[in-house]
Amino acid sequence: MSAYLSALGLNCALGADKATVAQGLWQGAQHGMLPVENWVPEKCLIVGQVLAELPSLEHLPLFNTRNNRLLLQALLQIDSQIQHAISLWGAQRIAVVMGTSTSGIHEAGLHIASYQQQGQLPKTYDYHQQMLVDPARFISHHYALHGPSFSVSTACTSGARALISAKSLLAADLCDAVICGGVDSLCRLTLNGFYSLEALSTTGICNPFSANRNGINIGEGAAVFLMTKTPVTESSISLLGAGASSDAYHISAPEPNGKGAALAMQHALQDAQLTAPEISYINLHGTATTHNDAMESRALQQVFAQPMLCSSTKALTGHTLGAAGALEAAFCWLSLAEKYNPNRALPMHKWDGQADSSMPPIALIEEQNSYQLDCLMSNSFAFGGNNTSLILGVRP
Repeated sequence: MSAYLSALGLNCALGADKATVAQGLWQGAQHGMLPVENWVPEKCLIVGQVLAELPSLEHLPLFNTRNNRLLLQALLQIDSQIQHAISLWGAQRIAVVMGTSTSGIHEAGLHIASYQQQGQLPKTYDYHQQMLVDPARFISHHYALHGPSFSVSTACTSGARALISAKSLLAADLCDAVICGGVDSLCRLTLNGFYSLEALSTTGICNPFSANRNGINIGEGAAVFLMTKTPVTESSISLLGAGASSDAYHISAPEPNGKGAALAMQHALQDAQLTAPEISYINLHGTATTHNDAMESRALQQVFAQPMLCSSTKALTGHTLGAAGALEAAFCWLSLAEKYNPNRALPMHKWDGQADSSMPPIALIEEQNSYQLDCLMSNSFAFGGNNTSLILGVRP
């Protein structure tokens, strides 16, 4: 069963609305990739920042986190479609599934620092803000919904897994529509954790699939879809297929030959009832770490007989972790939407052009053309060998 992605709201380092983000994708814009100093002690690192002014949540202190403000900014872009869905089916038939890995940890870090300095937690501290369910709980509260509501936290596949879970809820007739996606905000805990793993780029903006790649940039953002069984807007863009696997090879390193990643792509093709040549484009996970890029290129070789048009957008947004799977599916949505992509462009791949000869070749998009856009794939891979692949397309 495919499901309609009837509406999309998003923000990231490229911008805070669909038109701005789309323009940045086609141009390969990097204006939101900016330095932060001393978030990792004595280091200056590039991160993908949302620069837009975010809506206030001071009237809801329990939910007042940057993570939820990012989420609310994206939600407000599709508020009318959500309200229409509630009027059609009722609050008890609207579900919420959100992916995240940070939730309100940024605020918790500030509060704990205050505790260390002053010996007590600020009055604004509330443990619930840092619980992983908080984004889903916030949406249900904001719209007074009574359908199934939960968060998914599977590291860098969280946003994609949320879409897969949403599709399953619709197929099981547990709801008629799902507000689903992913959100993550920048925080010191994340930066220091990845720095301790020696996974961060320390030389500037990340360089996916280059022989000179040396790590990721962390980013923040939100992408929220209204997923429905039937179209409730003009959009006929659908989640045609989804695949997942878990190879459990290592706690942080991917299985070197890409077996689990290839299996997720094959499952997505089977679910969509498509063959590999019917895919027009692949949004790569493409983190610019040594092991991930090598693994992904080998997985692609196993699934696709010929190199497919593809790009990694991590150099434009940073790696948004729990939001990445939903955000990069949103980039495929924008690519398929004629309103935002009248020239049939595809997201640019920004790198130094120095291919790694030790990896199978891939067809990275370095110049814009008018492409045949039918079915687009988005890959996300996570710690613990958690792999996902989504296929979006336009359904008549």
